[in-house]
Amino acid sequence: MATYKSPLHEMTCTTPTVLWNDSCSKSELTYAIEHGAVGATANPVIVGTVLKQEMDQWRDRILDLIRDMPTATEDEIAWAVTELLSVAGSKPLLPSFRASGGRNGRLSMQTDPRFYRDPERMVAHAVHFSQLAPNIVVKIPATDAGIVAIEEATYLGVSINATVSFAVPQTIAVAEAVERGLVRREQEGLDVESMGPVCTIMVGRLDDWLKIIANRDGIIADPEALEWAGVAAFKKAYRLYQERGYRLRLLSAAFRNHLHWSELIGGDVVISPPHKWQVRFNNSDVTVAPRIETPVDPAILAQLTKFPDFVRAYEEDGLSPSEFDSFGATQRTLRGFLAGLNELREIVRDLMIPNPDIKSAIGPASGRQART
Repeated sequence: MATYKSPLHEMTCTTPTVLWNDSCSKSELTYAIEHGAVGATANPVIVGTVLKQEMDQWRDRILDLIRDMPTATEDEIAWAVTELLSVAGSKPLLPSFRASGGRNGRLSMQTDPRFYRDPERMVAHAVHFSQLAPNIVVKIPATDAGIVAIEEATYLGVSINATVSFAVPQTIAVAEAVERGLVRREQEGLDVESMGPVCTIMVGRLDDWLKIIANRDGIIADPEALEWAGVAAFKKAYRLYQERGYRLRLLSAAFRNHLHWSELIGGDVVISPPHKWQVRFNNSDVTVAPRIETPVDPAILAQLTKFPDFVRAYEEDGLSPSEFDSFGATQRTLRGFLAGLNELREIVRDLMIPNPDIKSAIGPASGRQART
């Protein structure tokens, strides 16, 4: 009998389901790769978190950027820092990238969340990111404008990762946009075989939204049912993807419980948990077995259909693209990403302009006080 390091390692060795790491932290990515991971993620929120954990590893590099970009704003430095950490995180994944022909071994970078209504700026940002390393996949939000950007970026050869996505209608719109982009490339004789697009479903954020609605609107439902909303949407989207032969995979993110992993095992999908959830999964006694084809209990679905927003997220025609931006989970997530970008800028600001009222070792201790 084969011996596996962990449940996640067993999953990656015995099923088509692959593991990505929801961070570009050096230590966390090393752990994930040891347990079978073949991908990772970076965005301004994640970069800010990594800097809080690993500032000693990055301070001097960031001060170099500040010195070498003497007219740059803190916003421009923040994006340069994001690129710095992302390119570094992409390097350990290159062997997987080469071995899979581009299907795996990718590092996700996220376009500026402030551009969510502007297709042209999202596409320009995506193209820029895709040129930083051969194994970059670029996150574009599944907003109304984002669907337009996803098609164009795909046509230009960018492997996309649709984000800010929670609902079956979003996943279908993303898949159709990717297909249109791929067909346009094929008609011009351009490569599509080495591309590796994915569509994220932020399963836990759909659960979160229904819990907020339950409290806000006084809806009573079985608490257990509210842990299944994202899983139900993911399983339905997966079935539709398989039936229609879309050339991209679904990715599970925003973990809140083990169902967001265990119920999706066996699918040709990506799971992308943060480090703390990988540790929990690896320390669990959950049996690694294919469950992606197992339907959600009809009694649970009956509880979930008490929520009109679950129906909107679950039915293929429940949301039109013009409604993507106003969906509650979309609004909450965009606000979170924008707040994370602001927080990253504040970290950069403290390095660019140290607070003189607070004793700090940022400049002198490093020997690289920013010079402008």
